[in-house]
Amino acid sequence: MSRSATGRPDVPSRYEIRLEGHLDARWAATFDGLSLRAEPDGTTVLRGTVLDQAALHGVLQLVRDLGLPLLSLIRLDADQTYGSTTTPRQPGRETP
Repeated sequence: MSRSATGRPDVPSRYEIRLEGHLDARWAATFDGLSLRAEPDGTTVLRGTVLDQAALHGVLQLVRDLGLPLLSLIRLDADQTYGSTTTPRQPGRETP
């Protein structure tokens, strides 16, 4: 039985994958339903629902096989909207 990142079996999870550089829109079909967005900072964000861990590993393998530099992978909360990512806290640092 496969379990999603939420710990529940067979529940798809939403992810945001940030890559270095800009990808043309034609690459969107390659990433099996994930949205593709070029950011002003020179990165590309793939975002969407991934069925299970095997599918997530498939996306990451494709990123690797294409030689795309992976900057980050974040599992999103179900209610998190596009572009509302938070900056990870640094251990030992207080936020103002």
